Amino acid sequence: MSTNKPALYTTLSPALLHLYDLNNTIVVIIDVLRATSTIATALYNGAKCVIPVDSVARCIELGKSIDSITAGERDGQVAEGLQYGNSPFEYPETFIRNKTLVLTTTNGTKLLHMALDRGAGQIVTGSFPNLSAVCEYLVAQNMPVVLGCAAWKDRVNIEDTLFAGAVINRIKEHFTINCDSSQMAETMYVAASKDLYGFMQEKNASHFNRLTGFGLEKDIRYCLTPDVANVLPFYEDGKLVVHTPR
Repeated sequence: MSTNKPALYTTLSPALLHLYDLNNTIVVIIDVLRATSTIATALYNGAKCVIPVDSVARCIELGKSIDSITAGERDGQVAEGLQYGNSPFEYPETFIRNKTLVLTTTNGTKLLHMALDRGAGQIVTGSFPNLSAVCEYLVAQNMPVVLGCAAWKDRVNIEDTLFAGAVINRIKEHFTINCDSSQMAETMYVAASKDLYGFMQEKNASHFNRLTGFGLEKDIRYCLTPDVANVLPFYEDGKLVVHTPR
């Protein structure tokens, strides 16, 4: 392997995305609770594709023009005017197989559209449920990477940072990492790795508390479980599909 390794950066909030050059770069959209966990799960369970949109209005409009399931959340609850929410448990194989899911979320789908607007070379989505698929893809591509945390309304959050750290912890020897936020993310992940759920609880993580308040502990535990929906959602032609090596 050559010593000329590609660079890897982590942006802890969408508000920091403008600091990074995304051309010829793979951007990993990370929204652990729950958008990217739900996207991986729907595709793993046989969804034809997931169309990420950045507004509820666009979601409803698309739902009227194509045969699809319209879904999304705002502030952790099913968005008004949509049929379904952002819980991975809403999309079992019996329901989602061969269907198109149009999804809008508070943070994750917004960040994906920001990365598109900034000319990202490739866009994939990552979460603990598809951790291995993400890591294997990034190593195989040998391209620069930006791990993009969706955060919460631009405020840094623990769970997305933890996932970035988990990726870095696995693949760091394949990349040049001169990036303090990447080092911070990995340090936090190493400290948390024995019990991610317990760490979130102990640190009083804001989104953990928000979802727990809605009775969604089961969602949180699932979204912190590695490789339960181990496919790679890859963005092309306006939709996320399962990446199949060509």
